[in-house]
Amino acid sequence: MHALHRETHLIQRIGWLRAAVLGANDGIISTASLMVGVAAASTSTSEVLVAGIAGLVAGAMSMAAGEYVSVSSQADTENADLERERRELAEQPEAEMDELTQIYVERGVEPALARQVAQQMMAKDAFTAHARDELGLSEQVAARPVQAALTSAVTFAVGAALPLAIAILAPPTWTASAVSGGSLVGLAVLGALGARAGGAPVLRPTARVTFWGAFAMAATAGIGSLVGHAV
Repeated sequence: MHALHRETHLIQRIGWLRAAVLGANDGIISTASLMVGVAAASTSTSEVLVAGIAGLVAGAMSMAAGEYVSVSSQADTENADLERERRELAEQPEAEMDELTQIYVERGVEPALARQVAQQMMAKDAFTAHARDELGLSEQVAARPVQAALTSAVTFAVGAALPLAIAILAPPTWTASAVSGGSLVGLAVLGALGARAGGAPVLRPTARVTFWGAFAMAATAGIGSLVGHAV
């Protein structure tokens, strides 16, 4: 008798992992870009720090609210589809049986066998079978608004704390350069960690997030320099 082959899949992490990576990335990029832009316009370290703190607080609240609203809308759509499916199963079970059978046929199962599979699946748990195979919904990927909001807010704050800490520790004349360089290193590390946590190759996500972070900081530095000279 063969031993059961146990597999560990990472799809269960997708809800919190997406929010965590997005929050931390945004925390580093937006806060560092804001601070670099202010540093390019002013030589005052206190102004740079005030801008960073304001960016951290406002960004964390914005991320939490945005994620909650977005994921709540997704959850509302999922719940509406599930309720419609529950009603159709109660009102027209044969049509739903035919629909599930056709799904399996389209996936490569012989029609007669597909019918048997559909019958057995619906006999065990018709609603779960249709939610999973017809709608593509399951417990592992269900929308969780509160989890997404809290994860985004906390990880944004953690990410934003990096450029703030660098600005506090760096010499005043090196604030912009230190924040930029340190934040890019942080983004690279975060990109690699996020890729590893999701089971994806490391190089491309790391390069992607580092490139866009550098682009954002360069853009705000340029704008800050122009505004600083203009006023």
